Amino acid sequence: MILPVVKLGTLALKTMCKPIAARLKKDAGLHPKFRQFIINIAQANHQFTTTMQRRIYGHATNVEIRPLNEEKAVQAAADLVGELFVFTVAGAAVIFEVQRSSRSEARKEELRKQELQALKQRDEDLVREVEQLKHKLEELEQLAKGQGLSGLFNFKHAHVTEDGKALPN
Repeated sequence: MILPVVKLGTLALKTMCKPIAARLKKDAGLHPKFRQFIINIAQANHQFTTTMQRRIYGHATNVEIRPLNEEKAVQAAADLVGELFVFTVAGAAVIFEVQRSSRSEARKEELRKQELQALKQRDEDLVREVEQLKHKLEELEQLAKGQGLSGLFNFKHAHVTEDGKALPN
């Protein structure tokens, strides 16, 4: 029951974060200090990706890489910020789901341990009870041996008076 609700909540969260990411993209280039910061990030990202592409395709890597113009850098950095935001929200949702699942499994494991402990305790109680019954049976056997056959036939003497005459029924 809870799993579909969590999945639906995660999907709703991802869907809601897309407009927020679009808003971040739009506002990323407006603040002057933040604008310069994201331009620097975009230029570094451009240099890194261009160098990696050149290495992959076997081109020379010691060539000077032209920097992006300011607007392209702002747009690239804004896209990166938006994607990072969506990725971060999705990652947080996945981490939350994994933690929730592990807590659930831990609770189930604890219940299993408690059930196992209860079964072990019950087994020990039954073993103790069997031992007590064995001991009582041994005592009864000892009493029966002590009285011998006369103990078994003692019921005849119960109906006889002290002088040896039988009691009337």
